Amino acid sequence: MTVNVQSLRNMSKPAALSVDLQGLEPNARKVSIEVLNACLADEIALALALKQAHWSVRGANFIAVHELLDQVHGRVQAQIDTLAERVQILDGVALGTLEAVTKFSELQPYPLDLTKAEAHISELSERMRQLGAKLRRGIEATEKAGDADTADVLTAASRQMDKDLWFLHAHLD
Repeated sequence: MTVNVQSLRNMSKPAALSVDLQGLEPNARKVSIEVLNACLADEIALALALKQAHWSVRGANFIAVHELLDQVHGRVQAQIDTLAERVQILDGVALGTLEAVTKFSELQPYPLDLTKAEAHISELSERMRQLGAKLRRGIEATEKAGDADTADVLTAASRQMDKDLWFLHAHLD
């Protein structure tokens, strides 16, 4: 799925500044809101994929993978909330509806026919690697724009994504 960048930019424009964030230039806000919303769409898509895998996983290691997926989902949900709140702090509009996720997520739709833990872990790992790369590009873009706080938020999300990817990979042979 390709992102309509112009549409994302139009929907990510900061509102009339209601929060006075000293030293943060309007362009930094604009860049950060755009980056955050792009990551938000993929985080929400990943959360949905994690739940799909959690519900449909089967096999000898069912309970371990089932519970791990629920834990990872919980951490992704926390990241979603942090990203969306940062958009709002910057006077943007967090694009977290199903329609926005469908339109802006770059992650592939999650297959509905998987049951084996290894297949789920492989599919989820690919999405997590893609999202981790997007988060790191976002760190660079927001740092370059002069928004160290948003870069820090994205760094924390990237760090957690890497750790959760490692947890999932520990279940592969």
